[in-house]
Amino acid sequence: VQFLFQSVGVRRFTYNALLAHFKQEGVKGSKQSAIDKLKELKLQYPWMADVSARTSRNVIDDLESAFKRFFANVKAGKKPGFPRFKKRGTSDSFSVREKEKFDVVGKSLRIEKLKTRIKMRQSPRLNGIAKQCTVSFRGGRWFVSILVDCIESPWIPIDNTTREPSVGVDIGIKSLAVLSNGTEIPASTPLKRKLKKLKKLQRKMSRQQKGSNRKERTKRKIQKLHFYVVEKRKAVLHELTDNLTRNYDRIVIEDLNVRGMVKNHKLARAISDVGFGEFRRQLEYKAFFRGCELVVADRFFPSSKMCSGCGQIHDMPLSKRVMECDCGTVLDRDHNAAINLQRYFPTRLSGKQKCTQENCKTTSNGGKFVDGVNKANAT
Repeated sequence: VQFLFQSVGVRRFTYNALLAHFKQEGVKGSKQSAIDKLKELKLQYPWMADVSARTSRNVIDDLESAFKRFFANVKAGKKPGFPRFKKRGTSDSFSVREKEKFDVVGKSLRIEKLKTRIKMRQSPRLNGIAKQCTVSFRGGRWFVSILVDCIESPWIPIDNTTREPSVGVDIGIKSLAVLSNGTEIPASTPLKRKLKKLKKLQRKMSRQQKGSNRKERTKRKIQKLHFYVVEKRKAVLHELTDNLTRNYDRIVIEDLNVRGMVKNHKLARAISDVGFGEFRRQLEYKAFFRGCELVVADRFFPSSKMCSGCGQIHDMPLSKRVMECDCGTVLDRDHNAAINLQRYFPTRLSGKQKCTQENCKTTSNGGKFVDGVNKANAT
């Protein structure tokens, strides 16, 4: 454990020293100048040699990537995000990116300069050549992430004949997801359940003396609590996305503007607690590996406003939770939206196409409703 903390400290010290060097006026940034500065640091601080040399050398690549992102954002007119100094106790990690400097055998990990092997909880689940390992300290625990070059796909193919054709998924705050077949997955909201305890610990830490052992212990409790919240949220989302990609050939979701939604300060915490962005990220890569078709409906597709029975568009504020239409359709708001998403196809009727009474109805907004789908609002 002491070696791991030393490696984390050397990485943080090197990053901060190089960043401070390049922030000086008149110093031009280049990879070669960073290498020269690193050599000076190693001569000035001999204790840097107690850990693997790649721990500090890989910092140059990390800093180069940070500056590239900064200049790319400036060029694109986005918020720049200039590289910042690393803080102790936040994102503690280090990487070894050369396969000669480490090796994994079963449940043990060897790192250069470490005399003993590290015992792991489990062996790697992928068969291949280990290319990189990243060791991180989160929530009072040590984790290692191993990048493996796989010869064969690690995903076991799933029999498509057992899958259902398609499903529409409406995600929200009240319920994590409502499927078009009526299945409702309740929201987990781990942060909401732990918020009272978190506030109590944060108030306690604010009253404690800076640098004291008691404040450090309280800080570790807060870190463990945040770690629990993050992992609980991920576990629920993994279970949902795994179920969807195993049981359906075609999955339709909404293209939500999450960045705009969290600007609503009354709903920002609840939206972040559900994890809309993480849900879509997991669904995208699992659908790709399992051969599912993932369809993202157009952002302006009126899934909640459109009646799934006749296609009529209604005014549906967030306070209105039931869709009641003149055609006699009475459905829960989220279930109605999921049915509309299931019927969504990313096509658009051209203006030259004729609309007959048998296959087309006109909605209240002038769009064309074909087979239960408002094609005028789909892309």
